[in-house]
Amino acid sequence: MTKLVLALAIFMTLSCSSESKTTEIKRHYITPPVPATADVNFYSRSRPYGEFSNFALFPVVVDKKKWPTSEHYYQAMKFEDVKLQELIRKTESPADAARLGRTRGPVRKDWHKVKEKYMWPALVAKYTQVKRLKVLLLSTGSYPIIEHTENDSYWGDGGDGTGRNVLGRMLMSLRDQIKVDGGVNPSNYRWTK
Repeated sequence: MTKLVLALAIFMTLSCSSESKTTEIKRHYITPPVPATADVNFYSRSRPYGEFSNFALFPVVVDKKKWPTSEHYYQAMKFEDVKLQELIRKTESPADAARLGRTRGPVRKDWHKVKEKYMWPALVAKYTQVKRLKVLLLSTGSYPIIEHTENDSYWGDGGDGTGRNVLGRMLMSLRDQIKVDGGVNPSNYRWTK
């Protein structure tokens, strides 16, 4: 019980920091950083570990630009057209950014080969720039992190465990690298399949 009270106190302190001033963030993200005791499944940002979703409302700075969410950055990088990238970056919500990323074109020809290359810096930024998210990621210990959804068998597990779970695997790799240096050298972090 003492560990839970301490974890909740840390969570509340970090929730009230300057990183999460908006009521939107406080309202949606409720996962206290208590040690995980089993597989960490996530998908919906309104459920436990919803902070791990790329739709979670945490701004990131990548390539010297501020992006509203990691989803905004990822979707924008599908395109070589800088004007389209900016349109997506300035889009109101991550759902709108995803919709634009799926409906605008042409998508860069090598997208399927390089999409992980663009997801990685968004994740590194998210979990090293937002202290509360770094604490939450580390609180998962060494348990598997799984994007559990029928909607995606590449980034997620396909809902039945047959998917590749690339997003979950990236988060576990990032977690392991942050454990080594505490998140102080993110430019040294590498994604290897």
